[in-house]
Amino acid sequence: MINSSIKQTVTILQTSDLHGFMLPIQYANNKSADIGFARIATLIESERALQDAVLVIDNGDLIQGTPLAYHHARLDAAAPNPMISSLNKLHYDAAVMGNHEFNYGLPLLHKAVKESEFPWLSANIVDNESGEPYFGQPYILKEFDNGPTVAVLGLTTPYIPNWEKAEHIAGLRFDDAVESAQKWVAYLRNEKKADIVVVSYHGGFERDLDTGEPTEPLTGENQGYRLCQEVKGIDVLLTGHQHRSIAGKRLGGVTIMQPGSQGAFLGKVQLHMEHTENGWHILESTSELLSPSGVQPQAEIVELLQPNEALTQKWLDQPIGKLLGDMRVTDPMALRLKEHPLIEFINRVQMELSGASISNTALFDNISPGFPPNITMRDIVSNYIYPNTLQVLRVSGQDIKDALEHSAAYFAQYKGGPVQVSTAFSEPKPQHYNYDMWEGITYKLNISRPEGERVQSLGYQGQPLDMDGQYEVVMNNYRAGGGGNYTMFHGKPVVKDIPTDMAELLASYIIEKGTIEAALNSNWEVIWD
Repeated sequence: MINSSIKQTVTILQTSDLHGFMLPIQYANNKSADIGFARIATLIESERALQDAVLVIDNGDLIQGTPLAYHHARLDAAAPNPMISSLNKLHYDAAVMGNHEFNYGLPLLHKAVKESEFPWLSANIVDNESGEPYFGQPYILKEFDNGPTVAVLGLTTPYIPNWEKAEHIAGLRFDDAVESAQKWVAYLRNEKKADIVVVSYHGGFERDLDTGEPTEPLTGENQGYRLCQEVKGIDVLLTGHQHRSIAGKRLGGVTIMQPGSQGAFLGKVQLHMEHTENGWHILESTSELLSPSGVQPQAEIVELLQPNEALTQKWLDQPIGKLLGDMRVTDPMALRLKEHPLIEFINRVQMELSGASISNTALFDNISPGFPPNITMRDIVSNYIYPNTLQVLRVSGQDIKDALEHSAAYFAQYKGGPVQVSTAFSEPKPQHYNYDMWEGITYKLNISRPEGERVQSLGYQGQPLDMDGQYEVVMNNYRAGGGGNYTMFHGKPVVKDIPTDMAELLASYIIEKGTIEAALNSNWEVIWD
């Protein structure tokens, strides 16, 4: 029998959105970085040495995102998954399915799950026929000696069908996260008698944490605010997906946490508990972000990853072709204001390979370096960082204009001084990947004008674009599904599907040509009065 005066502290450690960043390097230049799982592993071991009751949870988006992850998935899939092996080494208690877990298809995901020495949780990803949780375990129960019973429930953003290729999620149904939480949290409280309920949700917050005002269209992609406000019985909500850094806050009485991405932080929640005649109660909860900056990478993790890393580095340094001219990116904002040879090249490749007369693409982040004179695979994957494929959609001229207006909202309304990114595209996380640049049409975006009134001089083949006309446009599969709130594309007819990754398509194109040349037709620009 538990003594009524007993107290205990439960520590929950969280990683999220590691995206394959297992080693503390940036693959574009192989320079050391104060991020990555190897440094986080040292922090985890230090915390375990100090605490008695510890849970370690990964919140999803683990197996995709770096050349290490790509090389394993596409060129070395028969070998043990290096991301899974790393978490196994640290004896994780559980992981949650993220949306990027599905990027390489179900066979690779099933293999990763099978190799895991911890369960993968997601209560709201269910078998389409039976309605049962697809990955078997929606939750775990952790019973500490003479201490509380802690339940961890896994949830995943249900918006995945709007982004992912249909064959990668065949047979699955993605239920509403709030409705699933209401069912399972009550079950864990009433049936399993959990003293603490932790919800680990691969999703973020759809509203401002202080004011409750919407910060994005309420599509259901992020439901963290609703989970805290509408689901009774949650003590801790671990979140992710938005790559935000959140700690030291409570929402609706719930302790909330989000530890950034790429191993930038280790999330730490501590629940200081007391047992009375009525059971265990939380006296105080705290949350903080532990930085791995300056922390020595754990030698065992570095050693474990070396075989995979050596193969990846050899692959990255393979020369594939030469460039005449300049495709380097020195100013990401300038590239988004006026067409750049790198963007024109990617769009031209998409058009040539697909046969479409119009194309769009994005500069995905602000660290893309562009192409040097001697191009290697490292240059390809440093600039095209997602395993996207291509689709050709049939859309109307009005759809194209609506998409351009949505892209134009990337910029804050110009009122003098340097051009700024709008809060809608910079908060709660930067969304550079949702600003598209187009080829095959001509246009200007006047950012002195209000949102929705910025597209000017929109033309096609020397004539004004016909708003009622039908056009074939090639774009990546994420955008074709309406990703990034491009709702005008959702459900449009797919004329052609090219299932090969864009990184592979770009590399094959350059290898075949031997030498490519920087070109610029300056078919678009951003202006202001």
